[in-house]
This record gives sequence, structure tokens and C-alpha cells, in this order.
Amino acid sequence: MPSFDVVSEIDHHELKNALDQANREIGTRYDFKGSNANIAQTGNDLSLEAESEFQIKQMIPILQEKMSRRGIDVECLDFGDVVEMNKRARQPVIIREGLDKEVARKMVKLIKDKKLKVQAAIQGDQLRVSGKKRDDLQQVMQALREAGLGIPLQFNNFRD
Repeated sequence: MPSFDVVSEIDHHELKNALDQANREIGTRYDFKGSNANIAQTGNDLSLEAESEFQIKQMIPILQEKMSRRGIDVECLDFGDVVEMNKRARQPVIIREGLDKEVARKMVKLIKDKKLKVQAAIQGDQLRVSGKKRDDLQQVMQALREAGLGIPLQFNNFRD
């Protein structure tokens, strides 16, 4: 019986490369000269740090551009509030990875509303969809892409 898994993952190696490129561009841009602005990563959290909130707002498009050029979907970024203190500004950014229970339930409900002959099962931080026809599975993939759930989705482990 054909099946596939729906996951939300990012390539950590490409993320590190995108952060290195973004930091390199920030270091060479004229409007950031001498400001000691940078993007730091700790696990699945990023921290944008600069002298002012204006500079942080300038750093966000640089980060998004470098990530999208490296094939990382920028929908996985969850920006926090900018905190200014002691002549420094900092903005936390969380990298969302994996399907949480609420999103997985929305996806299962969306699949059931399509009334296709497929089964969806939540398995940890992924969703397994199986059915008898390959065409039904492809319709599910298309429906999930068009749903606009606010997270990047990948479809892997497709088996016939």
C-alpha cells in the first residue's frame, strides 16, 4: 500500500552556511561598520544583536535572503520582540522544526475533509499518510501545500 511521511525539517548544515554568509555580509556593509552586529546560533535559537532596533530590522532581510538562497524555507523562523538595553538591541528568533500536535491535527482534519480514500496517522513529529492509489496521495500532497499552515512541509519516504 503506497504511503509517505509529512515532516517539517531544515538542513542544519545549510543553516550554518547561511548564517556564516549573513554575518560576512553584515560585517562588510557600510551601514554596519564598527557596530559589532552579528547573528549567533545556539541550538534551534538564533539571536540577532546590533546597536539599535533599526540595524536589527536591516539584518532580517539579509538573513532571509541567505536562507532562501540556501534552500531553507523562511516560514520556519519565529521572530520575537526586540529588546534594547545598555546601547545594544537583541532579537531572539526561534527555528521551528517538526510538526506539533495542533498542526498535525489540522492536517489530519484537512485530509479527512477532502474525502479521499487515505488514512493519516500522527507518529511523533511526523504524519504518515497511506492509501491504495498513488493519485490520492498526490492530491493530499497538493492540498497540504495549498493549505498555508505557516510551516514548511517536506514529503519524504514515499513508498509504492
